[in-house]
Amino acid sequence: MFNPAKTRVIETLLALTADRFEHQVYSINRHFHLREISREVSRGHLPKPELRRERDGFTAVAYPAPPAGVMHRAMLKRLTDTISDDLSRSASRPALVVGHKLTIEGIVAARLASRLGLPYALSIQGNTDAKILAARPDLRPLFARIFHGATMVFPFAPWALRAVEARLGARTGPTRLLPCPTDADSILPPQISAPTVVSAFHLRNYRLKNASRLIAAAKTVGAEFPGFALEIIGDGAPKDVAAIQGLAQGTPVTLAGGVGHAAIQVRYNRAAGFALPSLRESFGLVFVEALLAGCPIVYPRGAAIDGYFDDQPFAIPVDARDVGAIGDGMLRLVRDQAALKASLAQWQASGGPARFRREAIARQFGDGLAAAAAADVNASTIR
Repeated sequence: MFNPAKTRVIETLLALTADRFEHQVYSINRHFHLREISREVSRGHLPKPELRRERDGFTAVAYPAPPAGVMHRAMLKRLTDTISDDLSRSASRPALVVGHKLTIEGIVAARLASRLGLPYALSIQGNTDAKILAARPDLRPLFARIFHGATMVFPFAPWALRAVEARLGARTGPTRLLPCPTDADSILPPQISAPTVVSAFHLRNYRLKNASRLIAAAKTVGAEFPGFALEIIGDGAPKDVAAIQGLAQGTPVTLAGGVGHAAIQVRYNRAAGFALPSLRESFGLVFVEALLAGCPIVYPRGAAIDGYFDDQPFAIPVDARDVGAIGDGMLRLVRDQAALKASLAQWQASGGPARFRREAIARQFGDGLAAAAAADVNASTIR
């Protein structure tokens, strides 16, 4: 990949369904070089994306485009041409085009499917899609045609579908909620623990993960609940460690360092609860990993897993910009630990975790792809 830091969720989804489908992947990556774009535009044409075949069935694509959504549609149309030309040299014809993220890959998928006379499916990743829909009202008619023309839509979470429909209108075609898969999906029964709440994120993302408000809230809880502590799990560069240490000075917050993925659920199981009031979160695998590990959670309202756990007491939504609300949520995790964990144990025993485990996710995605490929092609043309 051109960008090795990209999320592995899509790669995992493809691996989980490789026994049912032959996936041909174009992994697209935006880059920006002002001189290159300016030079090509001055010559009357758009710069050409670069393709790099990394292995059989997987091609990384770097496409030039300015930041902040400038030339968004034009550059993605140019990208479609490049992928279409590459596909024309392939011996096999796809049965379905899938675009992951409505507002980026969706433009490419819909145009490519229209050109090839194929159906297409979309995933909705709340953070990116909501942000672009808000920033580019001029493109909403295009996004609406793409959204409603798909033969299947896979929202990662209920809140993401609600956010898109609020901008583009209610969808009448089929949708399938698709939780993100994790390999840390063991089920551990809840156990009563010391009044310690944990959080986990890579420390380079401490601003996005709202560390300043989380730590400020922990300070208020510590003043009210004796013995309360917040442990932040995660690695980071020295400057990021120093920044969080500065925020945590004089608070009941400690940095626990990194924990290997294989051991993270055991760590969650030993805590009273898990809290991560991120400012932007499309899904947040850590929340599901914690719940499966028997650890109640505080999560950001209107983001992450919002909509999956409505009315479940062990999953507490909070306003991520309200320090008081975050503190109240963490206080509930320690003060009401026994009751919250009893309800979580009941949810685990009643089959609640099943939809968040790899086998069910693979089936949901695979069945959705099969249905999308078999559907009638929408006759409308996406330009």
